[in-house]
Amino acid sequence: MPRADPGRPHARTCAVVGSLMAEPWRHSHELRLLNRAGGGLEIRADLIGDIDPAVLRDHVSGELIYSLRSMAAGGLFAGTADQRRRRLLGTGKRFDLVELEIGRDTTPEILAAIPPHHRLIAWHGQSAAAGGLDLAALMRHFGAMATIPARHYLMITRATAAEHALAPLRLLSSLNRTNVTAFSIGETGACGRLLAPWLGAPMVYGQIGGRGPEVPSVGRLLQDYPLPNLPPVHHLFGVVGQSVHGSVSPRIHNAAYQALGYPGLYLPIPTTDFLGSWRTVTAGLDSLGCTVGGATIVAPYKEAALRLAEMTSGAASRAGAANVLVRTGTGWRAHTTDPIGVVGALSRAEVRLSGRKAAVVGCGGAGRGAAAGLLRYGVTPTLVNRGPDRGIRAARLLGLDYVPLQRFTPADYSLIVHATPVAEELLFPLGQLARDTTLVDLTCSRRPTALVTAARRRRLQVIDGWEVLRIEVARQFRLMTGRWMPDPRH
Repeated sequence: MPRADPGRPHARTCAVVGSLMAEPWRHSHELRLLNRAGGGLEIRADLIGDIDPAVLRDHVSGELIYSLRSMAAGGLFAGTADQRRRRLLGTGKRFDLVELEIGRDTTPEILAAIPPHHRLIAWHGQSAAAGGLDLAALMRHFGAMATIPARHYLMITRATAAEHALAPLRLLSSLNRTNVTAFSIGETGACGRLLAPWLGAPMVYGQIGGRGPEVPSVGRLLQDYPLPNLPPVHHLFGVVGQSVHGSVSPRIHNAAYQALGYPGLYLPIPTTDFLGSWRTVTAGLDSLGCTVGGATIVAPYKEAALRLAEMTSGAASRAGAANVLVRTGTGWRAHTTDPIGVVGALSRAEVRLSGRKAAVVGCGGAGRGAAAGLLRYGVTPTLVNRGPDRGIRAARLLGLDYVPLQRFTPADYSLIVHATPVAEELLFPLGQLARDTTLVDLTCSRRPTALVTAARRRRLQVIDGWEVLRIEVARQFRLMTGRWMPDPRH
């Protein structure tokens, strides 16, 4: 990935740092992963108390970092200034690095006790929306931090919109240093946190034992991304939606890039305002030399993606929704892989489509895409939806019949595609289905969904969402990169 200073040598690795937020013995698996990667461990003493570092050194080969994060900095330490001073002076000196919050901990006494090579000077601020933190403001804050000699500097802002996570990245690019880590936290900060090492940040933080979905776990950092290595990246891609932190797409795409030696990086890009922020975010990343080449679009932005694009594929136009945006020389082209996902999964399962009476339950972007795919292959499905407005609109768009969910009779159909996000309950009964009925469930869940479980119990043929996803991801990969994706099952 090009840097602000093209002549600067490209850093080949970064340190993966696990933020320990619970008792270490409950998370031995992630500690082993971290140790194999040579990563460091941040002990969040404000959350779990002071732990003897000698105990931890048996489990982690990297550096140990002591953090007593205050409530003002987003932590939970609420003691007095004297209690904080005594804990930093007593426990902190036994760690490789001690996080010192600027202004609060950078007193002459503490600085005299903790030498520069053990200091990690930290600053925590608010997003542009809350405090007007642009690049100039961040530069001023760092200028104050840099007057205190230290081995590392850490700057964290809280982002409330996708574009606000760009400011720390601009800071890294402008500073052109190798001892500053800067990123945003909050729902929209994941992309910047993961991209920061390619812009010079020497560390990337993941959580161990934490519950916040916006912060990736150490396991996800090491399994979904090429970390701690920093291979060259010339093309940036991502998955865009309101809730994308649990998406498996980064793992699949990044593994394929590594297998092919392709200089790409695939990241989660959460946003609560897709239409309002997409062009700002991509332009901002472009200005950093991080060219966005394409993205997977998930709920609830599939229809918005169609409106944003300058060009649209025939399949996306027919479905009235898009789940892929690909950059061209003149703008964005919208595609949908939902049709090929369903039809391709049925083909792999050797399900013959001719003569099938089909129904598609769910009339959102995925359901309309599935129906369009079946239509193309000679099957005319009936659309089923709980809410009549979306169901009638989809029926008019595709020229199909619509049946309200409460009047849906599953036994009348030999092929049923479930295209709603409901995973924990059955939307329709399976008791009267014929033995040769095939069900396709588009919902991807870590555990088998209620529909998949019930269908398997009745020994019906069922294709789960993971089979469909594999086909769709391969097609998305091809659209974005022009390359064939290696089979992720091999």
